[in-house]
Amino acid sequence: MQTDDKIDVLIVDDDQSVRQVLYQSLIRADFQCITAESGGNALVLMDKKKVEVVISDINMPGINGIDLIRIIKNKYDSDVMMMTGYLSDFTYEKMIEAGASDFVTKPISSKEIVLRVNRILRERKLLSDHKKAHEKLQTTHNALHESYLDTIHRLVLAAEYKDEDTGDHIVRMSKYCALITEKLGLPDDQVKIILSATPMHDIGKVGIPDKIIMKPGKLTHKEFEIIKTHTIIGAKILEGSKSEILRIGQKIAISHHEKWDGTGYPYGIAGTQIPFVGRIVALADTFDALTSKRPYKTPYPIEIAIKIILKDRERSFDPEIVDVFMRNINGFEKIQTQTGKIEKTGTGAFKLSERDREAGLFNEHPRNEKKQIAVNQISI
Repeated sequence: MQTDDKIDVLIVDDDQSVRQVLYQSLIRADFQCITAESGGNALVLMDKKKVEVVISDINMPGINGIDLIRIIKNKYDSDVMMMTGYLSDFTYEKMIEAGASDFVTKPISSKEIVLRVNRILRERKLLSDHKKAHEKLQTTHNALHESYLDTIHRLVLAAEYKDEDTGDHIVRMSKYCALITEKLGLPDDQVKIILSATPMHDIGKVGIPDKIIMKPGKLTHKEFEIIKTHTIIGAKILEGSKSEILRIGQKIAISHHEKWDGTGYPYGIAGTQIPFVGRIVALADTFDALTSKRPYKTPYPIEIAIKIILKDRERSFDPEIVDVFMRNINGFEKIQTQTGKIEKTGTGAFKLSERDREAGLFNEHPRNEKKQIAVNQISI
């Protein structure tokens, strides 16, 4: 149905007789038409009305047809049919290059002008329908993606539901990892994938007894051996997926407790043998564990967390990632303050937990196996 604001055809020609012939032909074919005697007048009308097709002469005083078509294609969503009685002065290629949808020579029959306008309008409708279908498909895709990510998030929460800070921990972790990835110069699509995949780092804890997960004191050797299996359990849960997010999540689950010097678990791989995403999560997870409340500790001040991470540069952590962390510590603090309620402990009131005291966090790096186990317990 036509409205007062929508016009099928605008006829632009400085020759009144041409305008009148074309107008009568299109009106008889039930088109909504208006006319303009110049390019300037046509633009004034197009500011007031939505025009589907412009039929314009080329040789006109003021704004000629070539300039008019360029303005229309830059400013409006209209197709343009060019017409001229001086074919030798203009080529078809030149008109198409300027943006014309069609090009005719004068004189033109009433029947032909109607057929050509109908063809242009059909093509516009097809393009419009295609665009709407694409937008609908994109909306559906986005909704499915959001639902997919929500399912992953709820799965992760199910693995650690007893920890009331888990939801905030997941959000902080994801944002820390995305920040590191961005500052390392990775493409935006990789940053988004890591943002979505990192919450799955501890999904394997669903297979670990609560009495171990929630234990306030230091873990025994046997308990620690059990909790180490959460990396393998998580990788098993996520393996074999066609989803890139889940494939990255699987790499993170299996490798985020590996150490740069090879003393981590479950496989004791070192350096660049550790998947890149695992190295990123290792630092982000440790920072959040240190600065957050846990069953076995109060939050540590950020200054203390920085010292611990710097101490383990090239031991637990990839030195390049530590350097990125240090250059962007303000970004980490901003994420922390914006995500959940973080208890703050002043440096003067700071006290190491039993686990971290045995780990010798501010002494020389532990050499014996017993103390090395304690170091690895920091971010479980």
